Amino acid sequence: MTAIVGTGGNPVHSPSCTFGTNACTPRRAPRGEDRNVVDPSASAATVRALLSRADLKLRLATPEAALEPAALDRAARWVHSSDLADPTPFLSEGLVLLTTGTQFAEAGDDEQTHRAYVRRLQDRGVVALGFGSEVVRDGIPPLLESACLEARLPLFEVPYRIPFIAVARANAEAIAAESYARRTWALAAQRAVALAALRPDGLDATLAELARQLGAWVGLYDAAGGLRREHPAGQLDTATRGGLDTEVSAVLRRGARAGSALHVGDTPFSLQTLGRGGHLRGVLAIASGHLDAESRAVVTSVIAMAGLALEQNDGLQRAQGVLRAGVIHALLAGDVTLARRFVRELGDVLPSAPTTVCVAEGTPATLENAAEWLAVAATTDPVVFGRGPDGLVVAAAPESPLPEALVDRFPVRVGVSAPAAWAEFARAHDQALAALRRQRGAVARFGETAASGVLGALDSDLARVLAAASLAPLTDHDAARGTELLPTLRAWLEHDARIDAAAAALGVHRHTVRTRIAQAESVLGSDLSSFPARAELWAALQVSGL
Repeated sequence: MTAIVGTGGNPVHSPSCTFGTNACTPRRAPRGEDRNVVDPSASAATVRALLSRADLKLRLATPEAALEPAALDRAARWVHSSDLADPTPFLSEGLVLLTTGTQFAEAGDDEQTHRAYVRRLQDRGVVALGFGSEVVRDGIPPLLESACLEARLPLFEVPYRIPFIAVARANAEAIAAESYARRTWALAAQRAVALAALRPDGLDATLAELARQLGAWVGLYDAAGGLRREHPAGQLDTATRGGLDTEVSAVLRRGARAGSALHVGDTPFSLQTLGRGGHLRGVLAIASGHLDAESRAVVTSVIAMAGLALEQNDGLQRAQGVLRAGVIHALLAGDVTLARRFVRELGDVLPSAPTTVCVAEGTPATLENAAEWLAVAATTDPVVFGRGPDGLVVAAAPESPLPEALVDRFPVRVGVSAPAAWAEFARAHDQALAALRRQRGAVARFGETAASGVLGALDSDLARVLAAASLAPLTDHDAARGTELLPTLRAWLEHDARIDAAAAALGVHRHTVRTRIAQAESVLGSDLSSFPARAELWAALQVSGL
């Protein structure tokens, strides 16, 4: 407990703890405007509001021009009084401190004592200092006034007839009134938002009402990271919009439910995801760095409404998913006419050929999220997609960046076919699957697979095991007896089974080559004069790399 000394000299005790508020109050709207629109910069419980109370007769001793900008507009979280030389252990940030100056009685004209006192208050976050005059001495000590002016700390005089408790009560009343106003605003704002949700375009009207109530820009991003709605429209400059798009895309890629506050340039934003973790449906962005409890309650109600509106689309999306799968299966069956009919039911048209077919491989949840993202991308790019027998199938223009965009945004691998006509969709689908199975990169293109030839497609664990088994008699023979049957066979096959050419390449006599080939036939138990036997041996050599 710290004694509060009234100007009449009677001590009144008050707890040394402090209370505060972060509230922001509605601005005063001109006639005809909605009076529930909030101005976050307005605040009733401020130093300026306290000084402006006519009944308190408080006098600002430090000229406002000499203070920090907006120093008088800082929130006064509480009013506390103390005559301790160092009251800071009992103070918290945002306080207005009142004193009668008894702590300076022994300091006399010691300028450093006054400076040190003011510096301690400033470091603790005290927003203003009030001096009760005519209790210990007449007027404010010049050294204290000079120290406050130097530190740019607001200093005001409390007249003798005004007890400190009256100043504290006035501030407490302002805080209570402010809190009541905020609660009243929150209830009215939630009602306005709920009424907006009943309009024909409920989601858009709700966001517009939220922007109006907060007096801030509000944007709704979809699951693909595209800005679909904003209020007021076009308020963000290009640089800020680009930076915000990047931040939102990063949040969506993480896939976890989250709320975050960040700055893009000089503009503060609050981001809140929509949907459940692993299945995000979008992000609500608000151009505001600080939302108090009442504002957050209103935003939370909007998030719930927006989430509900997006969840209600699930049934429609499932039906569309069935139609999209029907398109893919019709194309795989070669029925392009039926596929066109399904696409028309979806409100789209089958893009012009040629097209490339992509097959995306991933977990079911990942492919579901990718399909939602593609549904948004299809509104701007001609693309056909749906679930196929081997994963998510996407048909896009040959120059489309969709394969790379898919692997950049989702943990999937994508096989891409060569360009093909719609009637060749099944063959292109097989090419995409072959590329997916053959190549090891995130995006596997059939053109790269085809360049390695048919034998290159045999590069598999099973093929390598079979090749090693078929060549084992030769490798064992060479290792045990020091012969060179295997290199001789490779050179002979590389030179189209011509003895003389193989001998020249090996630097041995042609009879040596003929003898080794005969010996290899004996070891393998195979007649190498036939093409199938030679082809089998050549394939084994290619796969094994021997």
